Amino acid sequence: MNHLRGVYTIWYRDILRFWHDRMRLVGSITFPLLFLFVFGSGLSARMGVLGPGVDFTQFIFPGIIGMTVLMSSFMAGVSVVWDREFGFLKEVLVAPISRAAVAAGKTLGSATIALLQGMVILLFAPLIGVSLSVGTVLTLLPLMFLLAVSLGSLGVLMATRIRSMEAFQAAMQMLMFPMVFLSGAFFPVQGLPTWMNVLVKVNPATYGITPIRQVVLGADPSSPYAISLFGQTLTIWNEVAMLAIFGITMILLAIWSFGNQE
Repeated sequence: MNHLRGVYTIWYRDILRFWHDRMRLVGSITFPLLFLFVFGSGLSARMGVLGPGVDFTQFIFPGIIGMTVLMSSFMAGVSVVWDREFGFLKEVLVAPISRAAVAAGKTLGSATIALLQGMVILLFAPLIGVSLSVGTVLTLLPLMFLLAVSLGSLGVLMATRIRSMEAFQAAMQMLMFPMVFLSGAFFPVQGLPTWMNVLVKVNPATYGITPIRQVVLGADPSSPYAISLFGQTLTIWNEVAMLAIFGITMILLAIWSFGNQE
């Protein structure tokens, strides 16, 4: 029971910190909206139709949702490094709770924040001509949460090995932005050059953003939204399974790494 209370306390603390940080709250929404309405509108006429009745702005809308969730979930690592620098993490690690609870609380806190930010982006769907039913939204939420947990646990794992905020931010940018741009968030994953195709297929974010796009815009296997691996077109369940395997692996590694903290 103490461990569950510890998970809840750490989760609740991260939610409160985010809620009271107004600048972070506004900035986390403004950045993806700039991509959606400026980048999307600017290239929509040149890119043409990317699916039945789907223009470029509508195509990148699910990618913007995935990008928002991915980038926000990585912030779990920032909070770990911040807590270490100010001594709070040492107090948490000597508390009568398991270190697995600390890793789980940090991961779930960032995942919840990322999910809330992704839900805000969903509100803009009518402005770009994307129709979302209640069933579609209810399908999207667990997909978004799985992506958030998987990438949030990666952020926590990185933070347990990095000691300074400056080093973590540099490492985060070197990893996060390539993951976003090589996930198919802004372009179809079919017909790519061989080298890029390999990078897209080994990128775990691809298996989080692609099912979100398939749910939002349609899951027709012949559409440019599906992933082909070793000559086989993956279903949404295949993609979810691969992301879940990655997420479980990252969570276990983050728990192990937290257990070796001094």
